[in-house]
Amino acid sequence: MTPTKRLPLFIISGASCVGKSTDCEVLFRSKTDYIVLESDIIWNNVYNTPDDDYRAYRTVQMNLCANIAQAGNPVVLCGCTTPQQHEPLPERALFTTIHYLAIVCDDKTMERRVRKGRKIKDKAHLASSLHFNLWLKEHAATTNPPMELLDNSQLTPEESASRIDTWIQKHLNNEMDK
Repeated sequence: MTPTKRLPLFIISGASCVGKSTDCEVLFRSKTDYIVLESDIIWNNVYNTPDDDYRAYRTVQMNLCANIAQAGNPVVLCGCTTPQQHEPLPERALFTTIHYLAIVCDDKTMERRVRKGRKIKDKAHLASSLHFNLWLKEHAATTNPPMELLDNSQLTPEESASRIDTWIQKHLNNEMDK
């Protein structure tokens, strides 16, 4: 099936262990005017192709989101990504716009979430998460399109999810005004 309804796509990004899955789970349980998907659900090691920026994985994600949107509600995709991994793809044309929000936190909070929340002891995993978290803080405003930032260091998952919902609703309202 070729998708015929073109709706906006919302991408919630952030480093591993920043809290995006927890925040998106709150949205998944409470929102009905958009569909929330966790990108990891379709992950398979066959997509582990950093040399081409995970192109096949991003293509599958975008096709899946576009097909789900045919039910009439936009999709919110939660996963670790950047606009450069989506914007150049032909599947970009399946959406009116793609809005990007990057969830970040301070280093101390990240370390606590990695070690205590997820109980991950791998130093490389922590270093990778801290590196991407810092990259987002430093570069989100200069990506194309820019990514908005949400620092959830001092927020509960419910507070963070509420801010994400406000961000989504603002963009949905702007789309309807066009």
